[in-house]
Amino acid sequence: MKSRFYYPFRLASFYILFWMLGFWILSLTASAQDTSLTSIPDQPIAPGFELKDADGRQYRLEDMRGKPVIINFWATWCPPCRAEMPSMQRAWDQVKDDGILMLAINVGEDADTIEQFVNELGVDFPLPMDTDSKVAQQWPMTGLPTTFVVDPAGRLVYRAQGEREWDAPELLELVHALK
Repeated sequence: MKSRFYYPFRLASFYILFWMLGFWILSLTASAQDTSLTSIPDQPIAPGFELKDADGRQYRLEDMRGKPVIINFWATWCPPCRAEMPSMQRAWDQVKDDGILMLAINVGEDADTIEQFVNELGVDFPLPMDTDSKVAQQWPMTGLPTTFVVDPAGRLVYRAQGEREWDAPELLELVHALK
C-alpha cells in the first residue's frame, strides 16, 4: 500500500524538474544571444604577447596600438567557443575595413588542430596560437571563451566571459566608439 504522501511528492518532483529544465533552456538561449560586455574597472594595460599563427605570421599586441582590438581566447574542444566563431567571422567582415582588429588566440592546441577547425568553419581572421598557455595565464580570465576589447592606448576596457553574438550592432557600437 502506498503512502498518502506518495502522489503529492511525485507531482511536486515533476514540477521541480519541469521548472529546472525550463530555466536551463532559458539560460542556454540567453547566453547564446548575449550581447553585453562588462566594463573593466581601472582599465589596466593589456598584457603584451608575441604569438604566431599556423602559417608562421607573427602577432604582437604592441604593434596594434592606435586601434581597438578584440582579443578572444578559445579552443576547438570548447563548445561555446566553436558556437561563437561564426558570429566572430561576421563581425570581422563588418569591422576589418574600419580600423578595428580582431584576434582569436587559441589556447593550448597545435597548428594541425587549428587548421582543421579553420577548414571546417571558413574563419579568415587571425588565429594566433598560445600552445603552452603562458599568454592566457597572464590575462584576467577564468575560462573559455573569454574575449577582451583593448582600446587604442592598449588598455583593457571590456571583457566578455562566455559565448557572445559578436556581430550584434549594440556590441559592435561599443567597439566602434573606441576609435
